[in-house]
Amino acid sequence: MKTIVKTHKNDRQHGIYSVCSAHPLVIEAVLLFNRSLDTHVLIEATSNQVNQYGGYTGMQPADFRDFVFAIANKVKFPTSRIILGGDHLGPNCWQHESAEVAMQKAEVLIAQYVKAGFRKIHLDTSMSCADDSMPLAPDVVAERSARLCLVAENTATDSQKHALSYVIGTEVPIPGGEAHAIETALVTTVDNAKLTISRHQQAFQQLGLNDAFKRVIAIVVQPGVEFDQHNIIQYQRQKALDLSAFIDTTPFVYEAHSTDYQTPAHLKQLVHDHFAILKVGPALTFALREAVFALAMIEKVIIAPAQQSQIMAVMDDVMLDNPQYWQKYYDSKYSKYRVELDYSLSDRCRYYWPDPSINQALDKLLSNLSSTTIALGVLSQYMPIQFNHVLAKQCQHEPKSLLIDKIQDVLRQYDQACRSSTIHV
Repeated sequence: MKTIVKTHKNDRQHGIYSVCSAHPLVIEAVLLFNRSLDTHVLIEATSNQVNQYGGYTGMQPADFRDFVFAIANKVKFPTSRIILGGDHLGPNCWQHESAEVAMQKAEVLIAQYVKAGFRKIHLDTSMSCADDSMPLAPDVVAERSARLCLVAENTATDSQKHALSYVIGTEVPIPGGEAHAIETALVTTVDNAKLTISRHQQAFQQLGLNDAFKRVIAIVVQPGVEFDQHNIIQYQRQKALDLSAFIDTTPFVYEAHSTDYQTPAHLKQLVHDHFAILKVGPALTFALREAVFALAMIEKVIIAPAQQSQIMAVMDDVMLDNPQYWQKYYDSKYSKYRVELDYSLSDRCRYYWPDPSINQALDKLLSNLSSTTIALGVLSQYMPIQFNHVLAKQCQHEPKSLLIDKIQDVLRQYDQACRSSTIHV
């Protein structure tokens, strides 16, 4: 990560995108996409996905590492080129408890991530706990971040310390996405960015973490990009000019969250303006869901009704039976939440893919379509981009490859943004 940041500081044209997903098909798509490229792949788990209690994926940090590496071995991708990151590591999952109890659990969380070999650690203690004031004072946030950093440093071996990189700051929505419709996203001020850096530096120094602070590579700020269920706020670089100029005078870069659904031009601009780490998550599983639904429509055309997977109905049934991951985010009106259930840009379907009944339906869908030939005319109707890729022999004419290629449509935009030197104002 330090080499990537150094390269960016020299030319403003290179960055890295961070894949925030625990879906095996997304991970496979990322590794296959990068296999022939001379690049490192950054894959991150969030504290609510993966923690010492399993998170919503059922995985602890070591489990997630083994999960990613197993896929890498299957597709013959060198694990040495994989950078594992931990996102929003702090008391986020335990905000309903007292600050001290939540922080003690966050310390265990950090230690497990470091022991498992995660090399990029986002220290996020910005959220208020049950006995905290709202919002937290910057000093408190910084002190808690330093406390967690001390745990990481005490846990890491000497060789791990050399490879550890830290990210600080959290001027972004809470993990999980926006619960309400958005109209604008305020850009972080230069004063707030300076304050985040100075307070963290002071807090690190007080705990004797001067060397660790030298390994802080990025600060999370709000560049003015966001999305909710149906709206996307695109990057307006003129609003972030001061922020971009400031970070250029420091050894740091910015990490931009919620860059999902930004246009290719906006992604390029973000990298050029020192948002050198671009986070993407829901857009990838949204593409996965689109591909699965497209294949389900193809299945309706070419497979007898009694043999169909009914995966779209299965997905809806599972989500309706267990609404905890979407209920507080989606509109209460039937006519609206029925659309949001499947088609929301926040893609809360992503929380349900591990369900056994959904996995069984997906396996049946792929098996059904693998047992026959998808007519090109039908493929063009429901997956027109993949139709063109099949004709150009860039994608195999079989269902799993079509699904993987659909996910890679998103990756292509991020890869071009992190490599391209062409910037449009």
